[in-house]
Amino acid sequence: MDETTPPELFNPLQRFGQDVRRVRLGRKLTQKHLGNATGYTDAYVSMVESGKLKASEKFASGCDTAFGTNGLFAGLLHRIDEGDHPSWFVPYLRLERRASRILTYETNLVTGIVQTEDYARAVFRVSNPRASTEGIEDKIAARLRRREVFDRETPPLLWIILHEACLRTVVGCAEVMAMQLEHLLTVATSRNVELQVMPFSAGIPATSTMPFIVLRFPDAPTLLYTETRVGGRMHDSAQTVDAALDDYDLLRAHALSPDQSLPLIKTLLKEYRA
Repeated sequence: MDETTPPELFNPLQRFGQDVRRVRLGRKLTQKHLGNATGYTDAYVSMVESGKLKASEKFASGCDTAFGTNGLFAGLLHRIDEGDHPSWFVPYLRLERRASRILTYETNLVTGIVQTEDYARAVFRVSNPRASTEGIEDKIAARLRRREVFDRETPPLLWIILHEACLRTVVGCAEVMAMQLEHLLTVATSRNVELQVMPFSAGIPATSTMPFIVLRFPDAPTLLYTETRVGGRMHDSAQTVDAALDDYDLLRAHALSPDQSLPLIKTLLKEYRA
């Protein structure tokens, strides 16, 4: 980002940083002054202002105190956290950030939390054909920020089951798919991720379940999240959640093991590269 970049091409972090810089200069404060006032270094302030680093809640609140902006920057940061997600998805996001285990099953698309930037861009362009470039980029940035849960001191365990259709459905182009599969292979090496592929050969009994996500918490009941085109829904009924967990166990049993899944992904990767 530089002074010649049109504002409409800034992502949310860059816009936040530009707002901090604009108000800081208006108050005739240096980056060092703002750093001292917020409890951070001038290098940290520089990274935030350039959009290379997401500000902490402490920094945003510190800016409001230093600038006398009455919660403006804390509010802006909160909206960045919610991103350009549909309002019905925000409650799920808040719970996802607290979960100790995330169990997800997808039938058509790679699950959002491990999508690459280009893959997400292709998905959003198709699903939001009238959206502006800025709107699409905001949605992408919000999706990629979901990965921040893995930066926690104790990150969640992510268990992913992808139907083979997710890997064979061309999203964007072959190049986009190749990059997405490469990312999945990288993700699968993490000690906090288990990745399985549900092959076409597993047949209908193992593939009839609709996509869903189960969130488990160390200090709260397990929840089930389901989604349709008109919105998402959290389920907390013990009977409904138990049925979903039974389904997930069945899906795990029918899917290829993690060790068997990776060779299939590598084979498809070669096909996309060819």
